[in-house]
Amino acid sequence: MTQRVDIRTSLKSSAPVRWEVAAALVPYDEAVARMEREVEAIARGEALELVWLLEHPPLYTAGTSAKDSDLLTPQRFPVHHTGRGGQYTYHGPGQRVAYVMLNLKTRGADVRGFVAGLEEWLIATLASLMVKGERREDRVGVWVRNSGREAKIAAIGIRVRRWVSFHGISLNVNPDLTHFDGIVPCGVKEHGVTSLVDLGLPVTMGDADVALKASFGNIFDENSTPQYSVIPSLSQNW
Repeated sequence: MTQRVDIRTSLKSSAPVRWEVAAALVPYDEAVARMEREVEAIARGEALELVWLLEHPPLYTAGTSAKDSDLLTPQRFPVHHTGRGGQYTYHGPGQRVAYVMLNLKTRGADVRGFVAGLEEWLIATLASLMVKGERREDRVGVWVRNSGREAKIAAIGIRVRRWVSFHGISLNVNPDLTHFDGIVPCGVKEHGVTSLVDLGLPVTMGDADVALKASFGNIFDENSTPQYSVIPSLSQNW
């Protein structure tokens, strides 16, 4: 099987994509209900594709491959069983969630290629924040080196219906990392979890959003001019 790093599916489209940023924490059930509506509208050609940036209140989600034994403290936060791929993960304040609703019929109709594209988007975003993100073929997500050890900084979990994607990615900007202690994140016991601020970077959620949007176009927008930008607030501190 072709490794994700070698997949060359074209994910670009000339269709405009809506971007929205939620101003307040979004309850998980409300987010899922909205994604369901958006996916149906996009599939019917009644709505533009959407990238929705938000934060959730503290909670755990269980993907389709989640194991009961990986939920270590079931009473700590609400647990939501969801139809996305993957295992247990944490969402909460300080973590940027990007729900990505794209019509994959117009973007190569390749789910593995789409997952590889999401990884590449996160790696490019981290590069613009002066962080080297890496993929691992045996586990989905993006990883960094932190004090000599490997740690996960971003997660990916998607679902596809009628060739429209939903759910998406999460990037740890400055969440409370102790909240991950209640689960085995993504079923991986051998490695830890980190964030941009934990790595010593003075990154705000606004900085992360600028980097995500700039890097998105390079991978998903046919009309985009390639960009590689260092966020001004970082360049002033390094």
